[in-house]
Amino acid sequence: MEYNLADLFESVVDAVPEREALVYLDHPGTGAERRLTYAELDTAANRIAHHLIEAGIGAGEHLGLHLYNGIEYLQTVLACLKARIVPVNVNYRYVEEELVYLYRDADLAALVFDAEFDERVAAAAPQAPRLRHLVRVGQDATGAQAPEAVAFAAAEAAGDPGRGFPPRSPDDQFIIYTGGTTGMPKGVMWRQEDLFFSGLGGGAPTGEPVKSPQELAERVAAGGEGITFFPTPPLMHGTSTLTAFIGFNFGQRVVVHRKFVPHEVLRTIEKEKVTSVSLVGDAMLRPLIDALKGPLKGTDCSSMFSVSSSGAVMSDTVRAEFQALVPTVMLLNNFGSSESGFNGTATADSGPENGFRVRVNSRTAVVDPATYEPVSPGEPGRIAQRGHVPLGYYNDPRKTAETFFRKGEERWVLLGDMATVDAEGIVTVLGRGSQCINTGGEKVYPEEVEQALKAHPDVYDALVAGAPDARWGSQVAAVVQLREGADPPSLDDVQAHCRTRLAGYKIPRHLVITPQIRRSPSGKADYRWARSVVAPVRPADG
Repeated sequence: MEYNLADLFESVVDAVPEREALVYLDHPGTGAERRLTYAELDTAANRIAHHLIEAGIGAGEHLGLHLYNGIEYLQTVLACLKARIVPVNVNYRYVEEELVYLYRDADLAALVFDAEFDERVAAAAPQAPRLRHLVRVGQDATGAQAPEAVAFAAAEAAGDPGRGFPPRSPDDQFIIYTGGTTGMPKGVMWRQEDLFFSGLGGGAPTGEPVKSPQELAERVAAGGEGITFFPTPPLMHGTSTLTAFIGFNFGQRVVVHRKFVPHEVLRTIEKEKVTSVSLVGDAMLRPLIDALKGPLKGTDCSSMFSVSSSGAVMSDTVRAEFQALVPTVMLLNNFGSSESGFNGTATADSGPENGFRVRVNSRTAVVDPATYEPVSPGEPGRIAQRGHVPLGYYNDPRKTAETFFRKGEERWVLLGDMATVDAEGIVTVLGRGSQCINTGGEKVYPEEVEQALKAHPDVYDALVAGAPDARWGSQVAAVVQLREGADPPSLDDVQAHCRTRLAGYKIPRHLVITPQIRRSPSGKADYRWARSVVAPVRPADG
């Protein structure tokens, strides 16, 4: 049995062609609204796929998606899968130097980009020798610096609406570029069959995976409508695109906005009767709380069944605030990565007192990074996953050798997260090893301290990094964004607050108050920025 994402999508289309598949609401921009059924989305993707084939982009070549959220993003991903072209996400915040690196590192042959990025694409594209075909979404360029490109609308109009594609393979690839806050981005190479089971739950993330490709469409045909998925972070981050494909595999509806605007997210939840929202941590949940307490008080969120976060934790304090406003919603802190897909969900007792505890799936373990053997209960190790894991990092054999390994007949991936495991198999995630602060020989993981800081009544957001110290090597430093109207707390006040939740060596020795915490568009922490902010602080005494 072979699992290919395009084949699976087409089987769902054939089962429920007239069911609504994708809704795009551009509230922050023009107010435009587009709705496509499964049959319409399939046809739209076919057209772009045939255009790319006719433009000479061959199977196995790479296409970059330099786009904001929209119909075109998911339509192009599907087109790539249909034509056996490898989709590659591009961070739209990148400037010329970063884009040149990614375009080259990913060996892009084609690029689909938003017209807003004309200037950046014009500067970067000529420096990528393999990049030979550009497609522009949006207004035709008028400036002299605009790159020569085919209009997306023209490409779609001219493309063949039928399928008629050669046979596909479970080995067809899907590349997710990740990182960039602690180093240059890395392209995670997934076989589509592996991604289907690890990233998409085998067609049933909360139940039993399908036992055959045909079973996916059978389940869709037998089930009804009524679920609406709303991935609110940028689709350029793997979690959001995978959330959309989970929706497609269920034969349900997916809603997207161009950008995350809290007021409009809440209006869409009410208007579209959204049931499942995905976001990234407090950076996205807090603005929704502010809106529900303020101008959008009374918004009907009763349709929501779940709000899930991946990539950053929704802290206890913020979760409690949201739960008080929407009592019926289930709040899920999921754990996973671009290298592993989904690993598990935080337990009910996960929090500042007990740590970030995760009930992981059967393919996840905590191992000694030197021997790859499971650690004893309570001993620290690295989280690893076996079975359906990526092939490695594109164009990076050294990093691949450090991260991916074989044990017996199985492939494994060694994640960057340190953790312990208890006798019942519950994993307590300590944090990213690369962000660990070594202060006088004691290890401090920023996420634990950040959870404590966010429970302070005056703190809106926080990041923690190590400040250089001649005596201790590093000391714990807190970078804090205050709630609107709050008086700046003193370091003594912050330390007294943290002492009720943390061991003494984890207490921040420095406090930097900043107008805004810097995060990625999806809400992920920018620790490189945090370290630069705390680097100039003066050493503390003792």
